[in-house]
Amino acid sequence: MSPPETLAFGCRLNSAEADTMARLAAAGGLSHALIVNTCAVTAEAESQARQAIRRAAREAPGRPIIVTGCAATLAPASWAALPGVTRVLGNPEKLQPQSWGAPETPTPPAATRSRARAFLEVQQGCDHHCTFCVIRLARGPSRTWALDDVLGATRQAVARGQQEVILTGVDLASWQDGAAGLAALVRACLGVPGLARLRLSSLDPAAVGADMLALWRDEPRLAPFLHLSAQHGDGLILKRMRRRHGPDTVPELAEAARAARPDMAFGADLIAGFPTEEEGHHAASLALIEALRPALLHVFPYSARPGTAAARLPALAPPVVAARAAALRAAGQRHAHAAAAARIGCIEQAIFDSSTEATTAQGLRLRLTSGEVPRGALRALRVVGADGAVLLAEEAQNGVA
Repeated sequence: MSPPETLAFGCRLNSAEADTMARLAAAGGLSHALIVNTCAVTAEAESQARQAIRRAAREAPGRPIIVTGCAATLAPASWAALPGVTRVLGNPEKLQPQSWGAPETPTPPAATRSRARAFLEVQQGCDHHCTFCVIRLARGPSRTWALDDVLGATRQAVARGQQEVILTGVDLASWQDGAAGLAALVRACLGVPGLARLRLSSLDPAAVGADMLALWRDEPRLAPFLHLSAQHGDGLILKRMRRRHGPDTVPELAEAARAARPDMAFGADLIAGFPTEEEGHHAASLALIEALRPALLHVFPYSARPGTAAARLPALAPPVVAARAAALRAAGQRHAHAAAAARIGCIEQAIFDSSTEATTAQGLRLRLTSGEVPRGALRALRVVGADGAVLLAEEAQNGVA
């Protein structure tokens, strides 16, 4: 009996959920099936999932294909009509054991077991009303896993040999358990014996306060990587997006984070070509990239999402959107290459995602120049070069060159 296969599109949360669904499906006796966890952030993400489903149906006729996720939740009939699709599950049902015929046991927080590093879901849904985003409609209001449940899942990940845990959520910064907020959660997770590294996924810039900066200053096992859902650099566009931060928030936060943790690396999400965006607005996003100097930049060409307020605004011409996205990506790539080049000669503590490729504390990708290392191992590596944004490294002896 072959276990279910999964395809996850979009965020790390989708990857964690896909792993949980595969376990539930196997426990329910479902084999030789494909589970597709869709994303609704952009039209391109939906298109990629549709193409993957059609390809899977051609390559394995008769294989059951189960579709779930945000896009499937918002338009189930259109996904059910695709070739090979035997079932569509909405977000509210996909992690329930009964949906898969699995035993009715409490479902722990979704965490990837099949990866060298564990993506751990601690929060779901969103209470904000960004004008471009449809995820609130697909996932509902914000809700969080209890602190004890998260700590239990973290201990399980460490027991499995996963030396890094990545806390994920739709709006991770909104995690709350009674009076405890995200900083308290991070502090508690770092208290789990044997956890080598804790990493945070994307954060709302408006929600990163002094308590979190103090943790980065004082806790070396908290990965020095801050990924911000910046979305834009211009104040007027941020207002039209209904974001909670202003144009100065991200540069000021970056300065404070570097002061707290000099080795801090940054990632960011930016939207190019938002409706009503003019050249001056676009220039502000380019200036934001220069201030942030991101090691990782995700650029999303604006994609109108049905049911959102921004979809009613006058759209820019597609070639303009594409050109502005390309300009943002080029600026981001320049800084990613510079971030890699700056690490040449350094000793990096990296966790291996495969036998030859690893991830550093700063979130940079690293490749061995020779030899192999067991998957999941944490090793000291000396960086000897860079291939674009990828570090080239060799094993260090006793953590020194």
